[in-house]
Amino acid sequence: MKRTTLFGAALLSILATVASAEDPSILVQSTTSTQNSGFYDYILPIYKSETGVTVNVVAVGTGQAIKNAQNCDADVLLVHAKAAEKKFVDEGFGVARSDLMYNDFVIVGPAADPAGIAGGKDAVAAFKAIAEKKALFASRGDDSGTNKAELKLWDKAGIDIKAASGDWYRATGSGMGATLNASVGMGAYTISDRATWISFGNKGDYLIEVEGDPVLFNQYGIILVNPEKCPSVKADLGQQFIDWLISPHGQELIAANKLDGKQLFFPNAKP
Repeated sequence: MKRTTLFGAALLSILATVASAEDPSILVQSTTSTQNSGFYDYILPIYKSETGVTVNVVAVGTGQAIKNAQNCDADVLLVHAKAAEKKFVDEGFGVARSDLMYNDFVIVGPAADPAGIAGGKDAVAAFKAIAEKKALFASRGDDSGTNKAELKLWDKAGIDIKAASGDWYRATGSGMGATLNASVGMGAYTISDRATWISFGNKGDYLIEVEGDPVLFNQYGIILVNPEKCPSVKADLGQQFIDWLISPHGQELIAANKLDGKQLFFPNAKP
């Protein structure tokens, strides 16, 4: 009976290996901005057609994506919080980090513009004005890359958002698309990556109020999860996906990804 059980287990293992070889796949932990912008809907079918590899994506805030990868629930990490990414690698969870692409953050709000920030190029000054007017502001509040960038701006502005929480400052605890919907619903300002804003279909009378400040630069990085920390990592397939994205061909495809004539991400991988 025991020998039969062992034989059955061995057979299942062989079948699973064969199935994996016939339909190879990897798991990428990533951000809601890359998902909401349609980046994966665009790039992954091309990758599948050229390599035969399926890429499955879990789209959450950057902080949660990093935690998931630390728990070995990923082969590749693609996020946008450079300091946190470097820490991930330094602590041995990632093999190496590569720049992949960038865009920028924008501050959006209603056409009425109660804080009077429209047309500005200074993000910190805009945040100060929002706080002074106690104009509603919707934060993702989810430890995402966007949320991390937003918190740095409040810090630079010298604003204690904890004191304002629940008053004019509202944390949604949601992804970028959901936070944009909440902002429009309550008439609040928010900060968004440009790609998600371009792709967002419920703008109403909302406009980009502030853009072009260098502090709004938004870099995305890509990392192979370390197989020495996580033996389940499909290192060869994961590295293949990374190499494809940072290759001249992959970078050209990223540059070609446009919506209504507007480029969503700008490739900047270093060979």
